[in-house]
Amino acid sequence: MKTQYFTATSLDGFIATEDNSLDWLFPLGDLSDASYPAFIAEIGALAMGSATYEWMLLHAEKVASETGSPWPYTQPVWIFTSRALPIIEGADIRFVKGDVRHVHDEMRAAAGTKNIWIVGGGDLAGQFHDAGLLDELIIQIGSVTLGRGKQLFPRRVLSPTLRLVSVRQIGAGMAELRYEVCKSDVGDAA
Repeated sequence: MKTQYFTATSLDGFIATEDNSLDWLFPLGDLSDASYPAFIAEIGALAMGSATYEWMLLHAEKVASETGSPWPYTQPVWIFTSRALPIIEGADIRFVKGDVRHVHDEMRAAAGTKNIWIVGGGDLAGQFHDAGLLDELIIQIGSVTLGRGKQLFPRRVLSPTLRLVSVRQIGAGMAELRYEVCKSDVGDAA
């Protein structure tokens, strides 16, 4: 079982624009051509930040056109938020706040032998990293620059904390990098 941060980013390190738009991402490729289908098949639980959840709510039609459903997850999802948010009927959603370590145990129990996906955002993935709970980063880099926006991973992580384990080209506009988080070095990150 792994706790994985799987996301897409621009060349200059942003996962969304300042107003949380992902419009830059969709023209770059088709989910079915990427590693996503195999990845999601191995996921047993998800962690999601409130901005990502709100984006999903606001863009339900776009999500449905890309994935076939306005809420594409059958796995339980923990939404990290400090405010009340609407719930999607029929979805297995749990609203939580506070330290990710306390929630991680619940997520592991729900995931069983499958993996945990930190969907976003970057700061939430960073909190799992800071707690020593992040095992892998799977970063799909798109052939665009945004100039500014929501950072991919707003942490200082110094080598060799991340060990590159694979590189894969996805079509003409994306590359996927997989990094293992070397646990003995997590304490060196600031």
